Amino acid sequence: MTLGRRAPVTMNYSTFYQREFSRMVSLACTICSDYQQGEDVAQEALTRAHRNWERVSGYDKPGAWLRRVTINLSLSRVRRVKREVVALRLVANERTAQGAEQLAGHAGFDHEVWDAVRQLPPRQRAVVALFYQEDMSTSDIASALDCTVSTATSHLNQARRSLAELLDNAAGSEEHPS
Repeated sequence: MTLGRRAPVTMNYSTFYQREFSRMVSLACTICSDYQQGEDVAQEALTRAHRNWERVSGYDKPGAWLRRVTINLSLSRVRRVKREVVALRLVANERTAQGAEQLAGHAGFDHEVWDAVRQLPPRQRAVVALFYQEDMSTSDIASALDCTVSTATSHLNQARRSLAELLDNAAGSEEHPS
């Protein structure tokens, strides 16, 4: 990914924001497993793009820069939330996940599949979101995650195996309720 190369400015920030906001919310929601956190992360990523618009607008792919920032912020948010949950468990009962109902309202949302995606490790969730929601190739995913193509492919394959297992287990438990 050649973020540093300057290209002529072809769009204003407002157009960029309108084009990218819902995509970044969807990407961040998938990684964070929470609609509100996903919305917050997307807004923060777009705020950073706005602050640096003079530089970002000149990149060959300003959307790639935004995805990278969104993924990094999402992964940081996931790590921070995990630490907070551990601390809260010491004080109170386990917190329940929020936001699945809001995600269910989005077109193409399969509750069972995305429940399984939320059980994957954050990097695998990111790869699934980029591959299936953003329709990115593994080489584009590797650029977005700053890893090799083989690592991105490995994450995607592991995510698929884990999802197949999770969904098979869910189907088996529905067929044979205890």
